[in-house]
Amino acid sequence: MNHSNAPDRRTFLKTTAASAVAAPLAVHAAGSGLIKVGLIGCGGRGTGAASQALQADSNIRLTAMGDLFEDRLNKSHDSLQAIPALKGKIDVSVEKRFTGWDAFQQVIESGVDSVLLTTPPHFRPMHIKAAIQAGKHVFAEKPVAVDAPGVRSVLKTCELAREKGLSVVSGLCLRYGNGFRSVMKRIHNGDIGDLHTLYANDYRGSIWYKERQPDWTDMHYQLRNWYYYTWLSGDFNVEQHVHNLDVCSWARGEYPVQAIGIGGRELRNEPKFGNIFDHHSVIYEYADGGRLVSNTRQMKGCKGNISVQVVGSGGRALITERKRGIQVYKTGVKPWAYDGPENNFYQTEHDEMYAGIRAGKPINNGQYMAHSTLLAIMGRMATYTGQQVTWEQALQSREDLSPPNYEWGPAPDAPIARPGITKLV
Repeated sequence: MNHSNAPDRRTFLKTTAASAVAAPLAVHAAGSGLIKVGLIGCGGRGTGAASQALQADSNIRLTAMGDLFEDRLNKSHDSLQAIPALKGKIDVSVEKRFTGWDAFQQVIESGVDSVLLTTPPHFRPMHIKAAIQAGKHVFAEKPVAVDAPGVRSVLKTCELAREKGLSVVSGLCLRYGNGFRSVMKRIHNGDIGDLHTLYANDYRGSIWYKERQPDWTDMHYQLRNWYYYTWLSGDFNVEQHVHNLDVCSWARGEYPVQAIGIGGRELRNEPKFGNIFDHHSVIYEYADGGRLVSNTRQMKGCKGNISVQVVGSGGRALITERKRGIQVYKTGVKPWAYDGPENNFYQTEHDEMYAGIRAGKPINNGQYMAHSTLLAIMGRMATYTGQQVTWEQALQSREDLSPPNYEWGPAPDAPIARPGITKLV
């Protein structure tokens, strides 16, 4: 079977290492001049990203904001205004606070140099495309798509960004953590030998839910509760677990050739929870027979565990986000634990993004952010259908989760996947 589109280790590592190679820079943001930033998606993550972006450079301003909902935009604006470190960096006039379906386009056209894309993941491909085509630098939260057509679009757009000398920095923030970078150097230098098995666990409890209000249409309701609808979030193994899957891909230096798995709705099965599952278990296989075992669960009252373990022929590495939670074990050798300086990786990704813009060396994380998103989608395809899914099938899938129209009123149907019955498209 032809797996030519699954990046191998050599190509993957070369691409990752080259992600910050200099390209001709868009003149409008180079040098020491003012950088104008636009925020598209004003929820909690968007507000956080805006705060971090504005603290990443001394001459930067937030000049435009956009969201589907006015109340979220206003709350975000007020929250940012209340942060002392951002004093003098918020300059968003009423005329540049945009709401509705075309808010993203209005932000892009408002005269900004850089945009922060933090809406529900479904919208990421179209927003990245619009921003890059308009010559804007991009920070794109993870994941960057919810289906294969979206991934293919992002890959194409990120190549255009490279040609135009524009930044595309990914919200896969663990790649910007000091401890994560340190342990990856050890893994890639062969400290634990040849890798053969990786474990990605994401066991956590329940999350937020917003009660329906009398004036909400079906579309309004789904967008307010976007996390629970696959067309908007990709399911939680894509929306959240993509972090740990990306760490595994970073360690391994390549992507798997096939996957098989199980999943379902054991406890989170009421209609209010849309159509996503509450657990997924996927076994990915690499070209050399190595395995990635991925387990995710969102169930209240159960033991939590969010971690990655990398097992090689000469030892293993344990990688978590907890302080001092990065360790390497080798037979007969005292375990190594990262004890270097801690950093806020959410802040560092913006620090490095704007430093790259200033230096004329834009960062482009496009390849790995798109392929790691596809890795998560591939796992969902396996759990939803009950079939074995190859990388090629996942990448070339025709399944498009986009709604027929973007308008208030009826929302897209939300059928719950039934393994063995739901078709692989």
